[in-house]
Amino acid sequence: MFSSFFETARNSPFRTPLSVARCDAAAPVVDPQPVEGRQIAAAATPVANQQDSCEFGSTKYFALCGIGGILSCGTTHTFVVPLDLVKCRLQVDQAKYKNLVHGFKVTVAEEGARGLAKGWFPTLLGYSAQGLCKFGLYELFKVKYADIIGEENAYLYRTSLYLAASASAEFFADIALAPFEAAKVKIQTIPGFANNFREAVPKMLKEEGVNAFYKGLVPLWMRQIPYTMMKFACFERTVELLYKYVVPKPRADCTKGEQLIVTFAAGYIAGVFCAVVSHPADVVVSKLNQSKGASAISVAKSLGFSGMWNGLTPRIIMIGTLTALQWFIYDGVKVALGIPRPPPPEMPASLKAKQH
Repeated sequence: MFSSFFETARNSPFRTPLSVARCDAAAPVVDPQPVEGRQIAAAATPVANQQDSCEFGSTKYFALCGIGGILSCGTTHTFVVPLDLVKCRLQVDQAKYKNLVHGFKVTVAEEGARGLAKGWFPTLLGYSAQGLCKFGLYELFKVKYADIIGEENAYLYRTSLYLAASASAEFFADIALAPFEAAKVKIQTIPGFANNFREAVPKMLKEEGVNAFYKGLVPLWMRQIPYTMMKFACFERTVELLYKYVVPKPRADCTKGEQLIVTFAAGYIAGVFCAVVSHPADVVVSKLNQSKGASAISVAKSLGFSGMWNGLTPRIIMIGTLTALQWFIYDGVKVALGIPRPPPPEMPASLKAKQH
């Protein structure tokens, strides 16, 4: 797989994300001719491209999108483990960790710089599994749901389509994530419980059984499903609006680097909204996995309304950056692997005819 990855990247005319297209003034102007093997289709429909490594909507397409999800989610969440660790500790013990900066100081003073990396392994495994399901299944559900409701309705109700597809994908993604998230939170928030994933798993099984890994699944759904719905729907519509009102030229005329910059900007905007929408449930998940025998309702009652917003600032910073980087990496993987990247949706011709 990796050999084809690098071969595609090497042969691509866009060898760096910031490359600039240049035209040779001396080159003769030639009338465009139809390219053999290329299909002519409406702008809203994916167009077959000779550089594409697979057909849009094929099994290989969904599998490659899943690989993009692994790389985008697994790497980014692992990268921000120190911030995530302090955020979790702020949520469960604000008396000790008064704010973000103080939380870092206390952690380093007590455990050294290495203490900031606690929980990195379950984070890498869990969010890689989640990314596989989140992105791969989102693309699958988006295509399948669009086929069910038809081309015109898929355009008219595209925001609802994005919301439904992302919610469906995240339902399964969280089942994959839950055991790793539970272990990660215990490692990060319970002093002396375990230093790593290998120590945490047998201890959790001994103390609480298999339930230890899935008792946070429902609040995880409460946190992640609204987050993912916002992440995908807000991103899709923001990209559409950026190309319509901000970017001074059509997407087809933008270089791959320019397209990736738009992707990053739209991802960050979506990330800020994601953090706010999902934060109360995130606090409950952290507190629930720290406490034995607690329920989501009892934790929410003990925290109160204000307590459920503990750690919001670091989470906005973390989630905004994470979401932007995830979309940037995911779109970059699509470019490198030659995965079809349809343009923003346009009104189908049949719908235009009905309006005249």
